[in-house]
Amino acid sequence: MKVAGSYTVPAPRERAYVLLHDPIVLAKCMPGCEALDRISENEYAMRMKMLLGSMSGLFEGKVKLAEANPPASFRLMVTGTGKIGFMNGEGVLTLADADGRTSVHYEGEVQVGGTIASVGQRLIDTTSRMLIKRFFEKLSKEASA
Repeated sequence: MKVAGSYTVPAPRERAYVLLHDPIVLAKCMPGCEALDRISENEYAMRMKMLLGSMSGLFEGKVKLAEANPPASFRLMVTGTGKIGFMNGEGVLTLADADGRTSVHYEGEVQVGGTIASVGQRLIDTTSRMLIKRFFEKLSKEASA
């Protein structure tokens, strides 16, 4: 499934870029994230609770930030597996100045498999958009703090 969109963060581009690379901020902003622990430079072990309709499960995986071009863009990769399936996502985030704020454009692809995909197939698109929206709403709160 392809995902794309944009969101405006109430912070200058340099600050927004730093926030998007801060593991403490990422852990707070990622819906369902229970832990985000550094493995190496720009790579983190993740534990996340996923809820899709009546199904829920704990996923363990990795978050990796790559191809950094501060403060303009970077690639974000997320992988996770759990009893109810797996998820893999990869996308590019591009940051642009927007009158003292930052427009963040994202474009990528998400793959979901296992029970969560077969049972919750109709909900995946709606849920992924909701998770992205929640992420950016929380990031905006962090940027305003």
